[in-house]
Amino acid sequence: MEFKRVARSGQVTEGIVRRFYADDYEFAISRLDGKAYATSNYCSHLDCLLSSGKLVQDGIGCSCHGSAFDLETGEPICPPATEPIKTYPCEEHDGEIFVGIDPSEPPEGPRRRRMRTA
Repeated sequence: MEFKRVARSGQVTEGIVRRFYADDYEFAISRLDGKAYATSNYCSHLDCLLSSGKLVQDGIGCSCHGSAFDLETGEPICPPATEPIKTYPCEEHDGEIFVGIDPSEPPEGPRRRRMRTA
């Protein structure tokens, strides 16, 4: 596991979701109850950007169709999504947010677009 710096702590305030990058990886970074979380930035339902959504029901909500996902596990907690999103280990120290990436795993991206080109 390799931890990459993605943001300054002050860039992700309580209850906010924002998009950040590290190399070819794209994340939705959020903060709930003081803790920073990192997930894929794409909803598993129709690839909408989760960074355009907001935090709901202790999860990250998609602005397109109302799906929501658990911030810890990525499991859907509100339909219409039925597939989980990828979550990443997230650490915060010295005023910076770091996300754990497994270099052997390719970056998570829009699933439906990948299926159309396969």
